[in-house]
Amino acid sequence: MHKPILDRVEEVAIVTLLSSMTVITFTQVVLRYVFNSGFIWALEATQTCFAWLVMMGISYGVRVNAHLGVNLLVAHLPPAGRRLFGLLAVAGCLAYVGLMLWGGCLFVDRLWILGTYARDLPAPRWALALGLPLGFCMIGIRLLQVAAGILSGQRDGVCPTHAHGPGEVREAPQVIAEPVAVPQ
Repeated sequence: MHKPILDRVEEVAIVTLLSSMTVITFTQVVLRYVFNSGFIWALEATQTCFAWLVMMGISYGVRVNAHLGVNLLVAHLPPAGRRLFGLLAVAGCLAYVGLMLWGGCLFVDRLWILGTYARDLPAPRWALALGLPLGFCMIGIRLLQVAAGILSGQRDGVCPTHAHGPGEVREAPQVIAEPVAVPQ
């Protein structure tokens, strides 16, 4: 079975960003402590990769249902109530994502207008900051997928403990320990 292209792009981006951070940091440490030198741009490159990684990681976490959720009360509701509260939670998250997407776009636009470049990287700051609006777009897409899953009946909420898909957290099986004879 083939994965959707968006899933593949997301996974490749995460792997590439994490690998880049690791290689840059390792190289910088070796250069610093062995050769007493280093790249002036390494810290800024690593920070930018990390910012993009966080945004992609949040989106990935929503996709695979890996985020924590508190469902103490919702878990005791009937399925229709869980779906309702799930949709309300998704709506609240989408409102937040919408605000952050708008703010991220304004931020990138201001950087574009200013025309400033990064301190140590030969790149415009707006290009480095694109991770904000792109990341929030990805998160919004993933939240809409969660809402579609709730509406179609494939899942009955947002929290992993009452989802019906990959990444589901199931209750641990009850193990009854038998007494062990201790040799004397």
